[in-house]
Amino acid sequence: MNVVVLVKQIPDPANPYELVDGRLKRGVAQKVMDPGDEYGVEAALRLVDQFGGEVNVISMGPAAAMEAIRRALSMGAHKGVLVTDDALGGADALATARVLAAAIKRSEFDLVIAGVESTDGSTGVVPQMVAELLGVPQSTFAKEIEAKDSSLTIKRQTAAGYDMVECPLPAVITVTAGVNEPRYPTFKGIMQAKSKPVDTVSLGDLGLGGDDAKPTQSVDAVNPAPERGAGEKFEDDGTGAAKVADLLKQLKVI
Repeated sequence: MNVVVLVKQIPDPANPYELVDGRLKRGVAQKVMDPGDEYGVEAALRLVDQFGGEVNVISMGPAAAMEAIRRALSMGAHKGVLVTDDALGGADALATARVLAAAIKRSEFDLVIAGVESTDGSTGVVPQMVAELLGVPQSTFAKEIEAKDSSLTIKRQTAAGYDMVECPLPAVITVTAGVNEPRYPTFKGIMQAKSKPVDTVSLGDLGLGGDDAKPTQSVDAVNPAPERGAGEKFEDDGTGAAKVADLLKQLKVI
């Protein structure tokens, strides 16, 4: 089974983000592989351990994004592709999906795995766009994965529990943080990652041009989230439970 994992390098979530002209300021801030992508890498490695094959990680970003790929390779992935091009600066979700889909199409694949959403952008739509551009089915919010020769079954996490979803391969899936426990890179894995093959490609190498990377969305304004209020305090005189229930009804929670 040949599995592709989409990974992204982001500013360290432990540090506060800063926006400039509606765009995330990346600058010299410390960067890491998106923590959500580690679950996708681990899921891919387990499938390849079970069925054989290779794990290929693909990322789009500046040259420094190579560190995210090396992180995945040190976990056990076999090879990587970095798409980097000055024309990709400020790319939106659709442009990103076009580029990733074009990079995926360069080789045969059985499954594409991604996180539910990136920690910095949080759009949650890129994997679905990639599936559409590849012309393959997609299954989202997987908390468990079971693969067979030509199909995939997942437990899809929902607010009410989970749904069982089956789809044919090849396919695109997104995985939640509860799907597994990602392994830590070993010293041996870190050293081996330095010699694993990684292709660095541009838009032209993918048969794309500047128009394909041109964003179709813009940020008109960025406003801080409203501060949380102090809440409402009830004195329990024997009717506390009823007062809480009435409040929840007013808020349409129940």
